[in-house]
Amino acid sequence: MEHIFTIAALWLGLAVLSSVIAYHLRVSIALIEICVGVIAAAVAGYLGKSEALGSNQEWMRFLASSGAVLLTFLAGAELEPDVIRRKLKEVTVVGIIGFLAPFLGCAAIASYVLNWDLQASLLCGVALSTTSMAVVYAVMLETGFNKTDYGKGILGACFINDLGTVIVFGLLFAPFTYRTVIFIVVTAFLLTILPFTSRLLTRTYAHRTAAIRTKWVILILFGLGALALWSGSEAVLAAYIVGMVLAEFSSGDIFWIRRLRTLTVGFLTPFYFLRAGTFVSLPALISAPLVFLILLGGKVFSKIFGLYPVIGRFRRQREERWYYTLLMSTGLTFGTISALYGFSHNIVTQEQYSFLVAVVIASAVVPTLIASLAFLPRHLQPEPDRSAEGLPRENGITDEG
Repeated sequence: MEHIFTIAALWLGLAVLSSVIAYHLRVSIALIEICVGVIAAAVAGYLGKSEALGSNQEWMRFLASSGAVLLTFLAGAELEPDVIRRKLKEVTVVGIIGFLAPFLGCAAIASYVLNWDLQASLLCGVALSTTSMAVVYAVMLETGFNKTDYGKGILGACFINDLGTVIVFGLLFAPFTYRTVIFIVVTAFLLTILPFTSRLLTRTYAHRTAAIRTKWVILILFGLGALALWSGSEAVLAAYIVGMVLAEFSSGDIFWIRRLRTLTVGFLTPFYFLRAGTFVSLPALISAPLVFLILLGGKVFSKIFGLYPVIGRFRRQREERWYYTLLMSTGLTFGTISALYGFSHNIVTQEQYSFLVAVVIASAVVPTLIASLAFLPRHLQPEPDRSAEGLPRENGITDEG
């Protein structure tokens, strides 16, 4: 137990350091946490203490996965049904193109430029076709765009993009079994009754029993997450759909959703973003930088060439178009999951896996950093919210803790 507390203290120390750096550099804290994770892993490797960080310990994987699930739920809860209905054409078109362009482009690059075999090339296309909901939502929170139609449109397009990735990944690599059927049926049933049962629970027990709404939501998320993993799917996709279904329920109490956000961003997501950074092998990148640059360029530029003209149909202002496009060019969760699946099932080699993970994580940093520094549409940002307990915003997130 002492060892666990020591590692946890080390990681939270890195999280505090990341917050300080993010404040002074004026960039997303999620990106800084990833970069700090990369540096920490490199230092530990240089000292011969790679295992000291504990990135692959079961409890660490649980905390990181919990952070991704809750952050994805919060992203879904921001999508008001009326806004999505108004933006249905936009999020659908942008999301589909956002998936198809890098999937086809990166698969072709892997096959014809890098000479990977067909299965490895297709897995490369899937892994690099994603958009990182976790990174994008973290940025939306810090900029305040999560409260605007602009930001909600980006989040909706991210969901469609990742949904396309999950579907194609399942069709190409994951067998459709009775477990898949059970997962779909149980999820559909729970989503149908979830709004009613959540309101009933709130009317009966809220404000009388300690944090019962939080316990209820986390119970649903973890339960569906376990069922999704058992069926061969991914927990974060179910979390996003639950968030969308409970969007109206969640918006009914702004202070409750803020407290849940504080728990997620203040404690859980640092483990997720820092851990993601520890999987980047700097020696592997240094040994063959050209492969890394080809794959990274293939992902980012195929996204840009596919999306920028399409987004121009919905957003005329230059900064809005570039910011939207670059955020859609990010990747993290589904990309690393796809790469790990390919490696564990001998679809890609360890070297190919290392390049894919490095490119996925780099795509979470580079496009977002450029978007934040060069194309932030400040005219769309809402006024800072200082209503919660009279406290100022901290990095765009109100701290009610």
